[in-house]
Amino acid sequence: MGLHRPRLLAASAAGITAFFLLPQAWTITDRVLVAWNLGVWPYLAAFGWLMTRTTAEGVRGIAKQEDASSVALMVTMCGAAVLSLAAIVVEMARVDRAADAAVFVYGITVLTVLGSWLLVAALYTFHYAHLYYSAAPNRLPLEFPEGLKSPSYVDFMYFALTISVAVQTSDVSVRTTSMRATVIGQSVLCFFFNLAILGLSINIAAGFAQGR
Repeated sequence: MGLHRPRLLAASAAGITAFFLLPQAWTITDRVLVAWNLGVWPYLAAFGWLMTRTTAEGVRGIAKQEDASSVALMVTMCGAAVLSLAAIVVEMARVDRAADAAVFVYGITVLTVLGSWLLVAALYTFHYAHLYYSAAPNRLPLEFPEGLKSPSYVDFMYFALTISVAVQTSDVSVRTTSMRATVIGQSVLCFFFNLAILGLSINIAAGFAQGR
């Protein structure tokens, strides 16, 4: 089992536990969004620690331990990230004009959108590493600049974040059909994520303008 999966499962357990411990007087969407952030942000912190401290050989060892169930887990978490945006839409639709309520909704919106966006990039980082290091040496799915053959998590994160930001690849070449299919999946997901972020940003700006 890859080292990132226990962290992901622990973060999921923390978020679920937090949901039931939060005040029952809160609305369901309030509790869902706060619990989501209490799970996502510690996981992202653990991911950052792992990414900066793991060597290329360590990445290779972790990636080779992944299996088919990891793909299902990634799809499930990406789906949950999309649902978190739906919860944000519901929350913003019911926000009243009270200053405290507005600050809470806008604050949780920023944290949720940013956390979910980074979570998708992190999950794809692990998935790209798995696809790369589980491939045959003569059929590597990605070609990195300068002849790099043992990329680290930073290299895979660079590739994943480029797609998340620009919905396109950069100086890393995609060499196989299966990898192209994976890149298409992330590109489509991030395209709609970016549209949602733009729409929510406009909504927040309009809300502040009306509050003046």
